[in-house]
Amino acid sequence: MDLIDIGANLGHESFDHDLDAVLARARAAGVNRLVVTGASRAGSVRALELAKAHPGMLWATAGVHPHHAVECTAEAIAELRALQAEPEVVAGGECGLDYHRDFSPRPAQRTAFERQLELATETGLPLFLHQRDAHGDFMAIMREFEGRLGPVVVHCFTGTREECYDYLDRDWHIGITGWLCDERRGRHLREFVKDIPAHRLMIETDAPYLLPRTVRPMPSHRRNEPMYLAHIVEELARDRGEPVEVTAAAATATAATFFSL
Repeated sequence: MDLIDIGANLGHESFDHDLDAVLARARAAGVNRLVVTGASRAGSVRALELAKAHPGMLWATAGVHPHHAVECTAEAIAELRALQAEPEVVAGGECGLDYHRDFSPRPAQRTAFERQLELATETGLPLFLHQRDAHGDFMAIMREFEGRLGPVVVHCFTGTREECYDYLDRDWHIGITGWLCDERRGRHLREFVKDIPAHRLMIETDAPYLLPRTVRPMPSHRRNEPMYLAHIVEELARDRGEPVEVTAAAATATAATFFSL
């Protein structure tokens, strides 16, 4: 298989000591291209550094996650504008709303999201978005920018069937992670991932988070890494009722087009 991991947090400190080995294992598993998530001011700089250090394999996003919304100042937007002008940066984000953890005040989250969407209207870059337990406000803000944004993917989708359909009705893309493999929290996804059109479906690990709970043998360190994307696509294909080669090829083609890889 030739796979693209559209969301890997390779700038996370857990990868500092063995990133080359992580990338080698990814290639051995068929994961030949990865988009490194930029989720904070410093994290976006680091994502770009990694992409520049591994041309042809790594690309980057640049954004401020809602957990870090308070750092999304006018100065931060200027930094993001410069980062997003770099050829290795293929999307704006990760940005959006997270009312599940509320690590940042909700008004600050909404302001940071709006500022980054406004930037996206300037750059025309695809958007790598986050939404958790904030669907109503998320949709309300997105409607304010209707017709002014480039392609959109709601990454690490964990929501309801209705939320998924809302996104598909707007021709947005859906990113599926190992959440699908969690019998406690992700079982509902298995019921409707088959409804996502192939040209709107992409796959990701969100490493080092969300290690698929069905991986065997389970690594003792519990760190997720890009090589497990092959496991995720196998589970996804089973739930979609199609050969894994079909699911993999479609997801790869969709991601390559979306991010212009």
